[in-house]
Parts: sequence; C-alpha cells; structure tokens
Amino acid sequence: MSTTTYPKFASNEGVIEAATATIGEALIEAVEKVGEIQLHVKREAVVDVLRALRDTPGLEYQQLMEIVGVDYPDRGQDRFEVIYCLLSLTRNHRLHVHVQTDDMKPVPSVTGLWPVAGWLEREVYDMYGVLFDGNPDLRRILTDYGFRGHPLRKDFPMTGYVELRYSEEAKRVVYEPVQLAQDFRTFDFESPWEGAVYALPGDEKAAQAPGAPSPAPAAAPAPAKADEVKK
Repeated sequence: MSTTTYPKFASNEGVIEAATATIGEALIEAVEKVGEIQLHVKREAVVDVLRALRDTPGLEYQQLMEIVGVDYPDRGQDRFEVIYCLLSLTRNHRLHVHVQTDDMKPVPSVTGLWPVAGWLEREVYDMYGVLFDGNPDLRRILTDYGFRGHPLRKDFPMTGYVELRYSEEAKRVVYEPVQLAQDFRTFDFESPWEGAVYALPGDEKAAQAPGAPSPAPAAAPAPAKADEVKK
C-alpha cells in the first residue's frame, strides 16, 4: 500500500509575484491572509484582471466558484466589497479578487467570461444592492417580489419591514407591517449557571428586610419519673 501523501492545495509561493506581473497597474494591493491570497484591484478593470488570471499560462484560474458581497458601513465611501473566488484546476490553487464600490457605482459584469456569474451577481445585487453593469438580467433572485431593502446590509433591521402569513379570510398569503409581541431583550451571553454578575428576575426579593421571626420549635417533653406514674 502506497504511503505517498499529497497536499490538499498548492503552495502560495510565487503566486503574488506572477499575478502582479500579469495585472500591472490595475493591482492596488496583494496580501496573503490565513493561507489564501487576496488581490485588491481597481473596480473598472476587474474584467481585464479576471480574464488575465484565467488565460495566462502559469496562473490559469479557470473556474469562478463564487461571488461574495461584504458590507463595511464604517468606511463611508465605497462601503461594499465584491469578492471573486477563483479556482485553478490545473494548479489546485484558489485565489480571491476584491473590488470596492458603493450602491451607485456599478461593477462591470463578468458574465462574458463566466456565464454562471449572471446568477451570482444577482445574489449580490439582491442582498447588498450592488449594481453590475452589463448583466443581462439584473433582478432579485432570493427575496420575494416587491421586497424592500437589501437584507445583508449592516443597517437593515433584523426584523425586516413586513411579515407574511396565510389569511383564511382572503384565502391567500398577505403582507403586513412587522408587529412584535414584545420588545427586544438585551442579551449579554453570560451563563447564570456560571455565576452571572447581574440580578436575575426574582433576586431582588433576597435583598428585602426579613419579616417576623419564625416561632421557635416546641421543646420535647421530659420523660416521667417512676414515682410520678400513677398506678
């Protein structure tokens, strides 16, 4: 039986240098984090960058595995990042390409390079509101018709704006404004079994002044003497 072991993925050695030489001025920054390489590139050049990464010998990232959106509201300008997750089948290596944008500046569509990007871009648009210039069918894909807002934005309320239920009167699903049965409770994730530092409901009773003292238990009767026993 063979004992030869193979790495689960190829080494990152030389990848940043090869990508930098191929991309050129379109590259903003190249970093290696948690074992993976990130290429931050200019938004308007993303199509040319991805084409070069796909077609250049020695890089050959043939597959677009996923397009991911991330919201950084503290940035202010260009709060969104669109991340293209690439895979090289011939080199067994993965790569992430990052671009920054906002909800007004569209990102060039890469459907001309990978047709599957059509649905992936629609997911990012639906969840974050990022526009893609050149997508032939840029409409919602995960939320319902008439949905308001983009649910993965950090400023989107956790409850949403509307709720739906089946109405027996109307014999259909109806939308209504969200009505909460109780206010949100605050959770500090401390376990009461491990000695929480806050007072649980009912603990305030322990701090009250004690009431009247309980009566002392009656003493047990002394045994009768022999001469006191009536015959």
